Amino acid sequence: GAWPVEVSAMQSAFFLALQHDGGRMERSGHRRSEAEEAEKGRMKKTIIKDWKTRLSYFLQNSSSSTKMKSKKVGKRRTYFRPSPEEAQLWSEAFDELLANKYGLAAFRAFLKSEFCEENIEFWLACEDFKKTKSPQKLTSKAKKIYNDFIEKEAPKEINIDFQTKNMIAQNIQEATHTCFSAAQKRVYSLMENNSYPRFLESEFYQELCKKTPMTRAAQGT
Repeated sequence: GAWPVEVSAMQSAFFLALQHDGGRMERSGHRRSEAEEAEKGRMKKTIIKDWKTRLSYFLQNSSSSTKMKSKKVGKRRTYFRPSPEEAQLWSEAFDELLANKYGLAAFRAFLKSEFCEENIEFWLACEDFKKTKSPQKLTSKAKKIYNDFIEKEAPKEINIDFQTKNMIAQNIQEATHTCFSAAQKRVYSLMENNSYPRFLESEFYQELCKKTPMTRAAQGT
């Protein structure tokens, strides 16, 4: 006759334990969600800090290959943080962003955070290539661009179709200014339709458009 009493006592203990565990799980779940939120906040700060470090690097190095080293002071003026109005202009057209030194450096830093900086580096290499006057330099630059960005398993291989790659391989034998035109258009379109809209939505760009200034460390040199 005592057996049902024992069962009911065990059931009571079991339910009590469940309630206790449930409360503990609920509390730990609450603590976990708080910790997750804090972690997200830390990650966001880290991302923006990384952006600022990369941006500073690109601003310092973007003119290192030019002959303007002796005029560094004059150059520096173009690297100050843009006004919110100037930054907002970048959202009107992709070309507006690329034409601005600070904007270009910021976009490069963004692409680096997305692990696709080879696109902007290829585009910049093509822009430099088109300005080359010496036929000898044209050929050597064409081969370097091909080795860096085009050939299979190149260190900064860009995502273009096999036919375009083949056409470039043939064209660089007798390099002309139009060697990379098709590939550059493709990469430009890729950036304009994918990375550019994401850049405009990024925390970093939104900060640039705000009236409140960021720290001086983000202003470059």
